[in-house]
Amino acid sequence: MVMCAFVAGAGAGVGAGRLGAAALGRPVIAAARRSAVAGPRQGRAWMASEIAPGVSFDTIAREWRFKWSTDNDKKSLAEAQKVLDEALPKLKSLDGLKNVQRVVCGGCLDFKVITSLSADKFGDWDSAGFAPEEDFLAKIKAIDGVSNVETQTFT
Repeated sequence: MVMCAFVAGAGAGVGAGRLGAAALGRPVIAAARRSAVAGPRQGRAWMASEIAPGVSFDTIAREWRFKWSTDNDKKSLAEAQKVLDEALPKLKSLDGLKNVQRVVCGGCLDFKVITSLSADKFGDWDSAGFAPEEDFLAKIKAIDGVSNVETQTFT
């Protein structure tokens, strides 16, 4: 069995090097829907909501994910981390930021960046094109060994 082995979180005011729940011996579980959030939107405004009886949310997250390669001593992984390090100051300055989390799996070669905002502030980031998403993804796609670059919004 292969498990995602490393999780690092960087919430507002928290250093990127701090380890998340996995380092504390607790399992890290993320539930995500495959489609964009279907909760109530008024124009481009997202709101906290109950999407089914007993299923409510007040946080919305945007995930950037891709596969990296073990070629050249995992060079694509090291380069991807540098790109994330460049983007972190912009992500950490987002209004309504709750958390920025980087997940790397050495078994399935996943690299994920999950940025969580309060639901009432998420629409502003959506309207701004999730900046710095476009720049981040362009730099990631230019790295040799990176594939399957995707994004997803979820609660």
